[in-house]
Amino acid sequence: MSQPASLVIRGGTIVDGNGGVPFAGDILVLNGKIAQIGQVSTRGDREIDATGKIVAPGFVDIHTHYDGQAIWSNRMDPSSWHGVTTVMIGNCGVGFAPCKPEQREVMVALMEGVEDIPEVVLTEGLTWDWETFPDYLDRLGERQYDLDIVTQVPHAAIRVYVMGDRGAKREPATPDDMKEMARLTVEGIQAGALGFSTSRAIIHQTLAGEHTPTFGAAEEELAVIAEAMGDLGAGWFQLITDFDDPVDEFHLLRRVAERGRRPMSLTLAQREGKTGHWKLLLDLIAQANADGIAMFAQVMGRPIGLNLGFQISQHPFVHRPSYKALAHLPWAERAVELAKPEIRAAILSEETEDDLQRRRLEKFDRIFVLADPPDYEPEITQSMAARAERLGISAQELAYDTMLDGTFLYRPITNYVDGDLNVCGVMMQHPNALLGLGDGGAHLGIICDSATYTHTVVHWTRDRTRGPKMALPWIIQKLTRDPARAIGLNDRGVLAPGFKADINIIDYAALKIEPMTVQYDLPTGGRRLMQESRGYVATIVSGEVVTENGVPTGALPGRLVRGRQDAQTVRLAAE
Repeated sequence: MSQPASLVIRGGTIVDGNGGVPFAGDILVLNGKIAQIGQVSTRGDREIDATGKIVAPGFVDIHTHYDGQAIWSNRMDPSSWHGVTTVMIGNCGVGFAPCKPEQREVMVALMEGVEDIPEVVLTEGLTWDWETFPDYLDRLGERQYDLDIVTQVPHAAIRVYVMGDRGAKREPATPDDMKEMARLTVEGIQAGALGFSTSRAIIHQTLAGEHTPTFGAAEEELAVIAEAMGDLGAGWFQLITDFDDPVDEFHLLRRVAERGRRPMSLTLAQREGKTGHWKLLLDLIAQANADGIAMFAQVMGRPIGLNLGFQISQHPFVHRPSYKALAHLPWAERAVELAKPEIRAAILSEETEDDLQRRRLEKFDRIFVLADPPDYEPEITQSMAARAERLGISAQELAYDTMLDGTFLYRPITNYVDGDLNVCGVMMQHPNALLGLGDGGAHLGIICDSATYTHTVVHWTRDRTRGPKMALPWIIQKLTRDPARAIGLNDRGVLAPGFKADINIIDYAALKIEPMTVQYDLPTGGRRLMQESRGYVATIVSGEVVTENGVPTGALPGRLVRGRQDAQTVRLAAE
């Protein structure tokens, strides 16, 4: 037989994902896997000159919400614009399977509220040609993508599936309910899911203000599910919670993890008003691991924040009556009205009644212009409040006029209490921390955190001026090998013979995040915030180039990946 199609990447600086010293070399790819690294004499069917470029593994994002987008689209953008070659969906306990026909509205309303995906987009985009979780995986398995997708079994979906209205209304589960939820979780993992997810966060509500069905679920309910996973010996347990009472909540979760004997991932951030909880929780996580209980802190390399603008979902005036009267207008018409002096004066004269929204959206000493390039570690002296004081006007006037021309503002909510990212640096370097929280496919009108993968590289290894930088090989390891291994994908995240050929070729000097834009490309013309990048010479999935200099090639080698994966040795000789 003839030699199979091959790709050779020549002369790049290889950062292999293991954290070691970069080295110069070539990479030979055969049949979607890395066949050789070093001096490759074989000519490839295609060759890419990577001289002067970084060659690294594709990034692995373990926290996304493409559960719906994976049904209506082949492209998991914007993640695939930022070097991501594998995404995990089904986070925070929300998803669309299992789901009975009469429960579809509940699941859509939940995803709309929790993840800010409009109901009309979901209603139009979801085909609902499944009921069970294995059915849903079958539908994903029939599709082709620009990256690989792995899944988790969502707690809210199985709770409502088993308990109906009782589950949606957060009534206590009976022992039989718990047993059935555990069975469905095992069924989902056996069908290919890599874990189970749940939410205990008070912010996870429908637009009507109803809590997610898993909020306040009893410890025993979680433990019964975890024990079933432990008996199976597969899957991890992903969870987000408020940690308002950090010690009691953590020890509840530790007991669940101990009974389940499976790794547990907890979202961790520094919160305003609870500024020391993150340190305490890191210590508790370290102690749990020292005691043999695998628990991870899933963290982010920048603030978790809100983008603010008149043409998107949130801004300082969104709850004021005179603005609400205009909110239904298309942006072009709304902009004309907002520019009228009498409208401006009326909106500025009003107050936001809700105290939480006022603290979140009108804290002008923590609101900044999102410039070009976007700065996610801005000086407090550049806040709306500080700039307005220098101009001799009110901060809300400055914010209003700045947004009127389409400029976005940025409000860091977590990880920015001290006005810098030093807290993020400490979290990132903790031995039990994983980088994640890209949130691709969710919060479409307020964030675009998928760009955090590009930001983490450029900010922490090249551009940071307000504190220490980090070594590029270490950051690449944290974005590739470490998350892949944590969820059981041992076939990727490293550039070595036998591993899957998911590769980024990066023009490191040119790598940057583009400004935020608004696009109307979802089903029914739905709106979403998007953020592109520059500097990815090529992103390669299973040996095929899926984007080249930021432009999709049309190749769709990405697939649903079922279950744990192990690297396999590639046969170099043609058969």
